[in-house]
Amino acid sequence: MECWIGVVTEGNRRVVRVAGRLGAAHVPELLTACAAGEGALEINLSDLAAADSAGIEVLQRARSKGATLVGTPGYILLKIDSAASRP
Repeated sequence: MECWIGVVTEGNRRVVRVAGRLGAAHVPELLTACAAGEGALEINLSDLAAADSAGIEVLQRARSKGATLVGTPGYILLKIDSAASRP
């Protein structure tokens, strides 16, 4: 599996689950999943194995816009934090 993106609504919260390897080719699908619907957005990254620079950037932007990242592997969280601290 390269990348799987699923969406479920739980009450007033939308959960987007990302599994596999998030790359530039999957960014449009992730953006669409994150933009669809209303309410709080949670992105579950428990099954994310890897992300390229485009994937890291979209996750960082989503977090900066208020999305909650859940289950983020440590090394991916370091990449997201590093991208956020760049000018």
